[in-house]
Amino acid sequence: MTLSDLAVHLGAELHGDGRLEITGVAPLDRAGPGELAFLNNPRFRKHLPGTRAGAVLCRADDAALCPVPALVISDPYLGYARACALIFPEPLPRAGIHPTAVVDASARLHPGVEVGAQCVVGPECVLDQGVVLGPGCILEADCQVGADTRLGPRVTLYRGTRLGRRVRIHAGAVLGADGFGFAPDQARHWVKIPQLGRVVVGDDVEIGANTTIDRGALEDTVIGTGVKMDNLIQVAHNVHIGDHTALAGCVGIAGSTRIGSHCAIGGGAGILGHLDIADGVTVTAMSFVTRSIREPGVYSSGVPHDTAREWNRSLARLRRMGKRDKGAPGQD
Repeated sequence: MTLSDLAVHLGAELHGDGRLEITGVAPLDRAGPGELAFLNNPRFRKHLPGTRAGAVLCRADDAALCPVPALVISDPYLGYARACALIFPEPLPRAGIHPTAVVDASARLHPGVEVGAQCVVGPECVLDQGVVLGPGCILEADCQVGADTRLGPRVTLYRGTRLGRRVRIHAGAVLGADGFGFAPDQARHWVKIPQLGRVVVGDDVEIGANTTIDRGALEDTVIGTGVKMDNLIQVAHNVHIGDHTALAGCVGIAGSTRIGSHCAIGGGAGILGHLDIADGVTVTAMSFVTRSIREPGVYSSGVPHDTAREWNRSLARLRRMGKRDKGAPGQD
């Protein structure tokens, strides 16, 4: 792809020779001829004068310092993401069903669907145009998969799961397993509560590797349009996640919590059940959310790390404060 082509697709202003052919992407300080780099964070500006990249995506105020052709754009990071998609497009589906796959006779597959080796597609499943199932995927009965959705290797969809269009699910993810629902009887035994809902996923959602999303107990577990989920996330039954919310790795969300749209949940955060999180909320990494959040903003909990010596001192102070609050003997 030539630099002129990229400029048109990205809506960028071209500075330099538009005939240059771009064949790859690389970091600003390691890119070579024919590779596209980008400058978004000012701390990497020191690498700009000496770059050997074929071209650089940057803002207008950095273009004057750029020794190679530049594509001037207001958001270089977003431009880089779109440029990568243009330079390295996803391979088209290779329509067909692998000889080792098992597809139930009642399943309805568009002729353009690709079903990989050792997949299982259960009764009454519906797969729309452009769907790709990686090797080892399992779809139980009555699953529906929207157009141009791609499942990585060993993805499991339990019965009744609904996926929208252009969904990406990475290897090992499990959607629709039973939620953690048990009722104690008088003898302190646990009685399983049947999980009767489904998992419903909107369009343009991405779900990371080994993430699990439990089916609803009575109503559905719902993942809104444009949601982005990292690896190793646990979403419990009846959770609703609003449109365009992003969740980093190892987040855990307990049952029946509702998270609004355009939220950002940092890695390792834990959210208790039956809470409401407003639109536009950011929860920083490793936070523990124990009550509803009604207003947009940034919320944190937890104690940042310190040296072992300072941490032990802080802990000792906290313990002394606790003893004073309790009126322990010998405390003023």
